[in-house]
Amino acid sequence: MLAAAGVALAARRAGSLSSSGALAATVVGTVAIAAGWGWGALLIGYFVASNALTRLGAAAKAARTGAIVEKGGARDAWQVMANGGLFALAALARIALGATWHGDIAALVGASALAAAASDTWSTEIGSWLGGAPRMITTGRRVPAGTSGGVTLWGFAGAALGALAVGAAAEPLVLAQADLDPNVWLFAAVAGFCGALVDSLLGALVQSRRRCPACDALTERRIHDCGTATVRAGGWAWMTNDSVNFLATLAAALLPVLMAWWAGPPC
Repeated sequence: MLAAAGVALAARRAGSLSSSGALAATVVGTVAIAAGWGWGALLIGYFVASNALTRLGAAAKAARTGAIVEKGGARDAWQVMANGGLFALAALARIALGATWHGDIAALVGASALAAAASDTWSTEIGSWLGGAPRMITTGRRVPAGTSGGVTLWGFAGAALGALAVGAAAEPLVLAQADLDPNVWLFAAVAGFCGALVDSLLGALVQSRRRCPACDALTERRIHDCGTATVRAGGWAWMTNDSVNFLATLAAALLPVLMAWWAGPPC
């Protein structure tokens, strides 16, 4: 707990986490480290790398997408739990189940969920940094940068890199202690990339969309940059960006569960 709190406090002072985000990160980090120092190292590595990408070209990205994206700046508790909550649950399952086959699957679930969080974050940050003309993943029509469901080639490349980075790091840190095939990290990476695709699809199809009545501009914000309160323009009211992120990590986490159910325990 002290180690997790120390990292969270440092991130809070650096402006990467809000006060609620630091508290949530302490909880997630404590559970992860309790499952093993490798789990904690993987989580910290994900956070440091993702935060570095967030700061890369921050001014240009804010100018390009700031009027649309729902949240910016320090991550709050909802954002932390949406991206790391399932990783913490998998760590708890690993602690409870121990070095059993089901415990090994829990390790793969955790790696897959975190790979999805990294895949989505890297896709967003690299795509908005390097630019390009985003197109809606469902229709192919051009949309403003920052629109949920909009994708670019740079974004796809970022998604693949994020998933591969966490999957590869998970092999020595988390999966090596599990009695699984040494190449199973590739499964975690693929599951993570699939989670990022689910994120884009949900963003395009059902994520809550709003419109500024003064500017007639689409946004995810409740208060537009011009100071006008926005009105709902589509999607499900409860389907926020945090909800989409959580469901994307859940989709990635379910793939190892389905694989284990189909294959069954080894003889």
